[in-house]
Amino acid sequence: MAHDPVRRALIGTGLGLLVAGSAAAQEYSFTLHHFLGPQSATHTETIMPWAERVEAASEGRISIEIYPSMTLGGTPPELIRQVRDGVVDMVWTLNGYTPGLFPRTEVFELPSVYRNDPAAANLAMAELFDTYLAEEHVGVEVLFQHVHAGQAIVMRDREVRAPADLEGATLRIPTRTGAWMLEALDANPVSMPVPDLPQALSRGVVDGALIPFEIIPALQLQDLTEYDIELADGVRFGTSVFQLSMNLDRWSALPEDIQQIFLDQSDDDWLRELGGIWEETEREGLRVATEAGSTHVMLGSDESAAFDAPMQTVVDRWIAEAEADGRAGAELVEAARRAIADNAE
Repeated sequence: MAHDPVRRALIGTGLGLLVAGSAAAQEYSFTLHHFLGPQSATHTETIMPWAERVEAASEGRISIEIYPSMTLGGTPPELIRQVRDGVVDMVWTLNGYTPGLFPRTEVFELPSVYRNDPAAANLAMAELFDTYLAEEHVGVEVLFQHVHAGQAIVMRDREVRAPADLEGATLRIPTRTGAWMLEALDANPVSMPVPDLPQALSRGVVDGALIPFEIIPALQLQDLTEYDIELADGVRFGTSVFQLSMNLDRWSALPEDIQQIFLDQSDDDWLRELGGIWEETEREGLRVATEAGSTHVMLGSDESAAFDAPMQTVVDRWIAEAEADGRAGAELVEAARRAIADNAE
């Protein structure tokens, strides 16, 4: 039977059809580029699960190839340009790496606007997107935006319990509003992508950073810092906004049923789940830090109140700049606070 030419022909035809069928099944292939490592919680708990759900919902018609750690080239601040120019199909990136491009969305980063509820902030951004935020997202289709658990303070060797404890310190910041926060506290902000932070800490270039605790294990910061500080009840010094977006031309060329698959996997249920994922990874990051010997400092109510005036300075500065540029700054701050409160559980 093995030498039967008819059988061999049928087997060859069957295998050819199987290969052709597999190729045809994946009708839409996408590249997704981001700046964090493959071991980061963002890669394993956010980006990969989302991509896998999109692929599964498409029943094999969609394939997403994820490239972490800037493996397709460039630097983290270049990601938004890469997706706008069609160098890659999709990116996950930090809005704050490109100051000035997303001035309205920036409202959700502000201290006292964002407090400590990532799911509520995620849903609030989605709720206000069409009314306030869409016009600044040029050249991309935003599939979803989200925040992390918020900016805590990690310090190499200095405990912080009052604004005066930060005077003269140099800290890495992720966004310009983070820089304003430090300036209001008489500290020195240094802007850098988060993957550069371990070397900056080890060389003494910075004394600490505004970051969420979840990034500690991925960057091994538990070996470089001694104090992890947050305000009373886990309130943070603002947050950072991220987006996962697709090149607009690529999006517009997709049939509606394929577009709908992406939208269905990026809906409100996902935004709520994403908030919970970040809260859980935040707890895990703090656990790793404290088990390595770092001291977790949660300030008391009176200690936290001492930071209210500097945080309000940041909000006032943002409103004044927005109003000067023709944006309704005070209105947007109020809308963001109200939407966050309405979506809080």
